[in-house]
Amino acid sequence: MDYFLPLLLGYLLGSIPFGLAITRAAGLGDIRAIGSGNIGATNVLRTGRKDLALATLLLDGGKGAIAVIAAMLLGWRPEIAGAAAFFGHCFPVWLKFKGGKGVATFLGTLLALHFPSGVFAAAIWLGAAFVTRYSSLSALLAAAASPLVLFAMGKATYAIAALVMTLIIFIRHKTNIARLIAGAEPRIGAKTDSAGAHA
Repeated sequence: MDYFLPLLLGYLLGSIPFGLAITRAAGLGDIRAIGSGNIGATNVLRTGRKDLALATLLLDGGKGAIAVIAAMLLGWRPEIAGAAAFFGHCFPVWLKFKGGKGVATFLGTLLALHFPSGVFAAAIWLGAAFVTRYSSLSALLAAAASPLVLFAMGKATYAIAALVMTLIIFIRHKTNIARLIAGAEPRIGAKTDSAGAHA
């Protein structure tokens, strides 16, 4: 039960498709029909509604954070609950396991698990985004650094959970990675219908 309950709680929280729900409630239709087809904040931003994109970002991050905090309060394994929330966002049962790329939920999970490491990852994302204007590259760099930082801080079990999430993030960004190598990845703010969102 120490593993099953945090897995169940985390997955159910993570699988709530906030981006899809918010855009539908705003009368914008199905977010999966535009841009990358993802349900995350980056694709919501392509609707032109920055407020909805910000709300999606905070809610998607909040899913991971709430799962971790709830597990801590209940005496369960928080890293399992957080990783399950991340998995639920990427593979929600309600959407036939076709969800987002998990970056916001990953950061929310990391901030709740070990706040200094989460701040460090967020700083990497912001710095890389400011310099390169590539959302996907920024996410990949932040994710890659996180397990190393956690391990260096003596949080070995958290580092393992972060490593698993990082591997999934890289797998789900494979088309972005190919475009980055080819020099075809769109930059933040670019107007396009074919870009791959990271969230």
